[in-house]
Amino acid sequence: MAREGTPSMPQGLFHYCTYFDQHYLTRGLALYRSLEAHSRPFRLWVLCMDEVVYAILKQLALPEIEPITLAAFEQGDGALLEAKQQRSLVEYYFTCTPSLPLYILTHQPEVERITYLDADLFFFSDPAPLFAEVGEHSIAIIAHRFPADLRHRERAGIYNVGWLSFRRDEHGLACLHWWRARCLEWCYDREEPERFADQKYLDDWPERFQNVLVVRHPGANLAPWNLRNYQLTQGADGTILVDGKPLIFFHFHGLKRVNRWLYIHGLGNYRTRSSRLLRQAIYRPYVQLLTSIPHDLAAVATKQGGAAGMIRYTQLPVAVQQRQMRWILRWLRTMAATGKGLLSGAYIFVS
Repeated sequence: MAREGTPSMPQGLFHYCTYFDQHYLTRGLALYRSLEAHSRPFRLWVLCMDEVVYAILKQLALPEIEPITLAAFEQGDGALLEAKQQRSLVEYYFTCTPSLPLYILTHQPEVERITYLDADLFFFSDPAPLFAEVGEHSIAIIAHRFPADLRHRERAGIYNVGWLSFRRDEHGLACLHWWRARCLEWCYDREEPERFADQKYLDDWPERFQNVLVVRHPGANLAPWNLRNYQLTQGADGTILVDGKPLIFFHFHGLKRVNRWLYIHGLGNYRTRSSRLLRQAIYRPYVQLLTSIPHDLAAVATKQGGAAGMIRYTQLPVAVQQRQMRWILRWLRTMAATGKGLLSGAYIFVS
């Protein structure tokens, strides 16, 4: 029995959902691997934003993943298809965010709580304490928690859309239906006074809806934009601690790959300095996993005698690679001019 005032740990299956296309496939699979290590038992519903992802997930046949084709997701949803014609690709992805948990709650009556995850999240420890905090709340959200000098970034949203949890009850469903309607009306990749993509709609949820929890656990959604708020340490057992609490999951926003052995973490965009602990215990294991996944996929393809082109699809199209390389080269020239790149630990090397 839990001590008085201590949330009891949740029991049973955790239900998660996410979406990604072939360009985020390795990150989506890394997310899965982290859930597999820390969040059993669970089920991860993946909306496959292209046929390549669906084919690969079906071939991998990972027991905890339930792939959903885009065609099945869109079937009979005239409002979503109409919005699709008015949005860029990334804007359509944003538009789909509220529809995905609602789709699962509609089609899977056994699911009592669904938690949406961005594909670039990665779990470092058991999320049970997070769900213990959520308890019986209908809706759970996490603030960006910007430091004071970055508070102006809240113009894109007070709360981050990367982790959201909804209970199948009156308030959770009302929130999802309202959010979906707003995203169908307007969901664009630009900032307006009261709107930005799918995210800024969350700003007034604690007032608009009942039974909403703003998560307080410092180890939930640690990210480049809020790292400066916390002290990172490492326990004797290797556990990463955030102000003394276990790091549950990290949001690897802004991480860019230069080539197979070099990544840029992008912490400088948030005036965050890279520490040895941050590089070695958080970023390095993640990028090593991202690097290993294509090799694992190739081995599966060879073993199963099919999908020989599987790995080809995990790489960005040439035009996209070229655009990214031009951006990276400009960035590297800037860093070389200041002479601070390597000394400041701005790179993550894969060894």
